[in-house]
Amino acid sequence: MANRRSITFILLMVAVGLNLRPAMSSVAPLLTRLQESAGLSATAAGLLTTLPVLCLGLSAPLAPLLAKRIGSERTLSAALLLLAAGLILRGLPVPGALFIGSAMAGSAIGIGGTLLPALVKRELPDSADLLTGLYTMALCLGGALGAGLSVPLTQLLGCWQVSLMSWSLLALFALALWHFQMPRSALTVSPTTRSKSGTLRLLKQPLTWHVMLFMGLQSSMAYIVFGWLPTLLVDRGYNEADAGWTMAVSIMCQLASALGAPWIARMGRDQRPALLLVLLCTGVGLWMLLVAPLMWKWPGAAILGIGQGGSFSLALSLLVLRTANSRLAGQLSGLVQGGGYTLAALGPFGVGVLLQAGANTSTIAWLLIGLIGVCCAFALLAGRNHRLDDQTGELLIQGAGRTG
Repeated sequence: MANRRSITFILLMVAVGLNLRPAMSSVAPLLTRLQESAGLSATAAGLLTTLPVLCLGLSAPLAPLLAKRIGSERTLSAALLLLAAGLILRGLPVPGALFIGSAMAGSAIGIGGTLLPALVKRELPDSADLLTGLYTMALCLGGALGAGLSVPLTQLLGCWQVSLMSWSLLALFALALWHFQMPRSALTVSPTTRSKSGTLRLLKQPLTWHVMLFMGLQSSMAYIVFGWLPTLLVDRGYNEADAGWTMAVSIMCQLASALGAPWIARMGRDQRPALLLVLLCTGVGLWMLLVAPLMWKWPGAAILGIGQGGSFSLALSLLVLRTANSRLAGQLSGLVQGGGYTLAALGPFGVGVLLQAGANTSTIAWLLIGLIGVCCAFALLAGRNHRLDDQTGELLIQGAGRTG
């Protein structure tokens, strides 16, 4: 019975994970078309790519609060419903609908993405880091589908509005599955139990900030790629469809590293070597795509995907590896994803401002590679094998022993 519950939860986790990236990756290949048909400037396009990420970060801390009020399962159902509504709204011919719908979708993704690591820690605590890799693989697959199918769906359905709206069907499908099959915990948590002091206690711990800043910087790179890579590739001479497929190939290559990175990280005493390896791949991939000759585009797309899939998978794994129980994992997830994604939102907007100011693709590429260097510094701090524990009644950082 327990085994059946675990399998059901894993399948539901994958179904939900598939929905947490198409809302953003499906816009990027159409961005040039949106700028032409909707009259968006580069700065306005930057705002469009930034808005869902910013709302994702602002809504993430709300997830633990909502989970205490109505339960994690119902909160995730509400998030999927909000996601579907936002995806439908952004395609309607109503002034501001594109931006409002994108904000709704980002908020829904923030809530759902924050809840899932804590649910994984609760349902399968002994394999939480490995299951997080599988969940990240589902995220990457959803992102690849959004990037690769965006232009073909526009051609098939006749307009970009219907193409963007069509992703709501996937969200509604996941909502139906989750609502009728969602796991129900027998555990009940008092709304007053450590609710006020938990966040403040976590914020006082340097480890929280190390994980948050690593999450924010690597996520900033990911959302810059989601929002701007096709546009930057078009500037280098790609056509719209080829640029979209290049990004899709990159995201597809994230699948293997998203699943494999937590396994590799278990082989050492801590996660620092694995974190540095995936960040190095990200930097090399960006250089090959945006600076090197065009003949390197496919190796560049693959290496970038390997780096970004692994770094995101490890960032989410840190949420469960750095906490002793599911409640702390939920609190840390809300803080880290909230602060991290709010920081990450500056990335896509910053690229839009740079393009508006006349910066070329090579300049932007070197700035991004420099940002990866800063991220490496926080990876060295966040990757140490420490863990937050409050079993003694006081929040402490303890050594966690070997990860294997």
